[in-house]
Amino acid sequence: MNRRRLIALMRKESLQVIRDPSTFLIAFVLPVILLFLFAYAVSLDIRKVSIGVVLESDGASAQSLAAAFGGTRYFQVTPARDRREVAGDVVSGRLKGYVVIPQDFERRLASSVPGALVQVITDGSQPNTAGFVAGYAQGVITQWLASRVAQPTLPVVEVRSRFWFNPEIESRRFLVPGAIAIIMTMIGTLLTALVVAREWERGTMEALLSTPARVVEILIGKLLPYFVLGLLATLGSALLAVFVFDVPLRGSWFTLLLLSTVFLIPALGQGLMISALAKNQFIAAQAALFSGFLPAFLLSGFLFEIDSMPAPLRIITYVVPARHFIASLQTVFLAGDVWAVMLPDMAAMLAIGAVFFALAKAKTRKSLDA
Repeated sequence: MNRRRLIALMRKESLQVIRDPSTFLIAFVLPVILLFLFAYAVSLDIRKVSIGVVLESDGASAQSLAAAFGGTRYFQVTPARDRREVAGDVVSGRLKGYVVIPQDFERRLASSVPGALVQVITDGSQPNTAGFVAGYAQGVITQWLASRVAQPTLPVVEVRSRFWFNPEIESRRFLVPGAIAIIMTMIGTLLTALVVAREWERGTMEALLSTPARVVEILIGKLLPYFVLGLLATLGSALLAVFVFDVPLRGSWFTLLLLSTVFLIPALGQGLMISALAKNQFIAAQAALFSGFLPAFLLSGFLFEIDSMPAPLRIITYVVPARHFIASLQTVFLAGDVWAVMLPDMAAMLAIGAVFFALAKAKTRKSLDA
């Protein structure tokens, strides 16, 4: 490899990056927009779910239970005396369900025969929210019943729950690191695929191939400026995560940049392979979307648990670089520098990147009939 040729190619590509405003938009403006969307629009924390509480009984216990539903921060209660008042709101989507406290609630409460105290109706068209409404309604009832029983002086068993790594159970703290991985997948794969495909469209790639420069020198010279651009975008996204979205970074900045460096290898390699195969900007953009962004979003564990997927899909997730990057990012942000977790992920990302670069080099030949 000739060092002078490599430096000249890097300088040429750097000047092209500077002259192209779309590159800076993709590298620096797009991450900010997407991070704000993922941090505030995508949330797994359910607060103030609108439900109805149908109080058919006038007893003191029934009114106390209705007040317990209104006193929790998880529900926004619409009171009613008849279930027909709220059934239409569930159908229209204004309410996510309703709780019926029946007329014979006091008799059921005093009965020694086990049976249902209340009825919970939920909107099954939104399974996650329906499960939350049913589960937390049961929790409110259980807590209310426990408050009516005199506590013993010396409890036999006391249960204390402790949540590691995310004590507040805020979804933003594990969604934002995952969002950084999704964003870096888009930047690395899409940006590289577009710029190299643009060279093929304009005919300048053939001009480069006709020079004495070797294929490896051309590929490295084109990728290194975007590699630096990707690292800067990752650093900016991490600064936003820590200082704007209040996500703790319990690991070191060095480890974060090292993980990002390793991840950019398969991301840029995938974009380079796509451009070598497509050689057209539109086709390269579509291929980057379907082979880069969608697998990273759906098969990386960002939103959907990998363990709950069918076995064939779980196997496919191992060749998705974002799966390994998200796991390592969540580790370095929430747990710290746990190398036993991160080293296997880094090895997997390097192996995937090596395959992408080998395919890209094989398809980029110094002959126009290839």
